[in-house]
Amino acid sequence: MKLAKRVLNVQPSPTMAVDAKANAMRAQGVDVVNFGVGQPDFDTPKHICQAAKDAIDQGFTRYTPADGIPELKKAVCDKFKRDNNLDYKPEQVIINVGGKHSFYELAQAVFQAGDEVISPAPYWVSYPAMVTLAEATPVCVPTKEANGFKLTLAELEGAITPNSRALVLNSPSNPTGSAYTKEELLPLAELCVKRGLLIISDEMYEAILFDGLKFTSVASLSPEIYKNTLTLNGVSKSHAMTGWRIGYMAGPTEIIKACAKIQSQSTSNPTSIAQKAALAALNGPQDEVAANCREFEKRRNYIVERLGKIAGISCYLPQGAFYVFPNFSAYYGKKFGDRVIKGSLDMADYLLEAGHVAVVPGIAFGDDACMRFSYATSLAEIGKGLDRVEKALAQLS
Repeated sequence: MKLAKRVLNVQPSPTMAVDAKANAMRAQGVDVVNFGVGQPDFDTPKHICQAAKDAIDQGFTRYTPADGIPELKKAVCDKFKRDNNLDYKPEQVIINVGGKHSFYELAQAVFQAGDEVISPAPYWVSYPAMVTLAEATPVCVPTKEANGFKLTLAELEGAITPNSRALVLNSPSNPTGSAYTKEELLPLAELCVKRGLLIISDEMYEAILFDGLKFTSVASLSPEIYKNTLTLNGVSKSHAMTGWRIGYMAGPTEIIKACAKIQSQSTSNPTSIAQKAALAALNGPQDEVAANCREFEKRRNYIVERLGKIAGISCYLPQGAFYVFPNFSAYYGKKFGDRVIKGSLDMADYLLEAGHVAVVPGIAFGDDACMRFSYATSLAEIGKGLDRVEKALAQLS
């Protein structure tokens, strides 16, 4: 059977693959500490679950408008105004089947063969794949740990060509946890406007920031930047609603309408019940969001301290999200028996098989020197997992 070239050019999500392998081992009775999956370990707040139950009881189980129910689109507009000082109208907003769906539709709507899409590396694993599926070319620009894994103006200038169509920014970042300040974002955004590049601002981890850092939404920087920016967000990470699959996107009306057209011919509407739950998430109390963030900060402090004590490992202190991206390259070239650890793929396999610890290899994010650990799990589980990592590394020679 012959498959289309577009599907042959991409690989399955490595984060999902790691999670599946860890779950398969658990099903066989193996005690695996899973640092692989990027989702909060907290339960969805009760008032959100109750809204979903009420929707079912009220028979809200049929089709909705393909681009989302009006009251949820209004709630998104209210959220942008309240939290980000952004004025969006409902026709500038689309409700998607999760944040990944937002980016996929956007790529399908605005990219085509010959376009180049710039993304700092390390990047979220799905950006290059979705750009490739749109027949465009991902341009991944390596960043430096010394700069907080953040794209500099000089690095952006060096990556722009006549074919450049857009810049993708993810702050706070998956996988590094780095977050841009207003002062860091402004020159990047101004250059994009000057050179005619769209700005795709993935703000999914907005609510998870540490050390009192204030979040800046790119579109809020100036009227010109606002017109040039697509803002992507959702309730998955902020409200522990990953499985509910609700993301949202706002930007120029023409692009949002194009995405809605694609959605109407693909998934149709996001799940009606999940939309009612998301409405309760955005309009209801935010106490648990803040409490979860405080817990993530405690975990961040602990995991960074522990990793820093392991010989040969350096670990950037994340400013947000719930990931660390430590450098394991000092252990590459070492052996376990007759097996050589050549890079992050080998290291991830080794830690899972020998240490029963699941992590995601950094090469999936464009940086083979590092490994991604999600600390969206309890302090006790983090401690147990790091004990195993230390033991496994000590067995290498």
